[in-house]
Amino acid sequence: MTPADPRAAESLLAFWAEAGVDAMLLDVAVDRIEAGKIVPPRPPERKAAAPTSAVRKPGLAPDVASAVIEARRLAAEARDLDALKAAISGFDGCPLKFEGARQAVFSRGAADAPLLVIGEGPGAEEDARGEPFVGKAGQLLDKMFAAAGLTDRVFITNTVFWRPPGNRTPTPQEQAVCQPFLERAIELVAPKMLLLVGAPSAKSMLKRDEGILSLRGRWFEWRSESGELELPAMPTLHPAFLLRQPAAKKKAWSDLLTLTERLDRPERGG
Repeated sequence: MTPADPRAAESLLAFWAEAGVDAMLLDVAVDRIEAGKIVPPRPPERKAAAPTSAVRKPGLAPDVASAVIEARRLAAEARDLDALKAAISGFDGCPLKFEGARQAVFSRGAADAPLLVIGEGPGAEEDARGEPFVGKAGQLLDKMFAAAGLTDRVFITNTVFWRPPGNRTPTPQEQAVCQPFLERAIELVAPKMLLLVGAPSAKSMLKRDEGILSLRGRWFEWRSESGELELPAMPTLHPAFLLRQPAAKKKAWSDLLTLTERLDRPERGG
């Protein structure tokens, strides 16, 4: 492997992206002190917006907030997983639906699974087949589950249900719009714990900013938006990352063994 090998550069960039690096230094130094002396022009005053009866989630744009409210309504009306899948398919509030995705990709696995697995979002293979984690990364994940004795004990889904263009990382706004459906899935499946696969999933579910190499293998308490649901959750490395960095498989396998041990631990009596 030489410095000119584009595969080496791609692998290195993927490693830093998975580790949480999202910025780089500029080629030319910037004098921040001098730049701070420049007073920007004062923007024109805007008229106050008309009050709305809808309760918006802080930090969300009005259209996103409205979509979240609608998603909550539809999710609450779904009495089983089939109804929830239909509600997701008919939902038009996520812009990813209109950016080239073929169909909604909801879930696969056991409806009463003790372990609920949450990935990032569907890729090309998943978009074509309508199920999450069915490409090469999903096949590796299934092999890991089989080796850990978790086959038929998992329910697999994602933070968003439509393929992002070019397999890019879904935005926090896109994840927020899909979150009510995801939380309703967790309610219906009623798992014992969550496995958060990859940085976008872990950051979205746990509301944390650390990279996945810092978060992985640690236990956290996930809490639903309403505060009514709490579950232990463990982040781990995404299998797509493991395909690019095979040496990291030991870390992911260690995470899975730790999770399985807790999953199979006898429950204490009252």
